[in-house]
Amino acid sequence: MMEGFLTWGDLATYGGAVMAVLIITEFTKDLPGIRRLPTRLWAYLVALVLLVAAVVFGGGPIRAQDILLCLVNGVIVAMAAVGSYHAVRESN
Repeated sequence: MMEGFLTWGDLATYGGAVMAVLIITEFTKDLPGIRRLPTRLWAYLVALVLLVAAVVFGGGPIRAQDILLCLVNGVIVAMAAVGSYHAVRESN
């Protein structure tokens, strides 16, 4: 068991998803091929993958409405992650 690290349950929460998207986006946004994408779009794609994975690996049934909610929640999570980054960066 990986205690102290993120779990799929953590990624299914708002705070866990925002934190993971912020870190993964910042770490990967300058990779070849990804750097051409706008950061907001890359953050959304990362959020979408993480949220869908949290549903898939969460152990429950995978329903169409859950995937649709991932599409919407991905926008919310990505915008919060990008906004958090800009807020911290501007305060320095």
